[in-house]
Amino acid sequence: MKKQVEEKIEVTNPYSGQSISLTEEENKIYLSVKLAELMGNYKLMQKQISKFSRLNPKAYMVLLD
Repeated sequence: MKKQVEEKIEVTNPYSGQSISLTEEENKIYLSVKLAELMGNYKLMQKQISKFSRLNPKAYMVLLD
């Protein structure tokens, strides 16, 4: 039985120019962080940042730290 390979999404930090590959789930969380930031919903933003940083610490350091 073949193992399904999950497609990766390349995301770039707009401030540093550094890029990293995310899974679909990680990308959804990252986008929710950015949307919450735009909306000024800092409670939701912090909750999603916490989730993202636990899920993929390296991506957190590249994109949000």
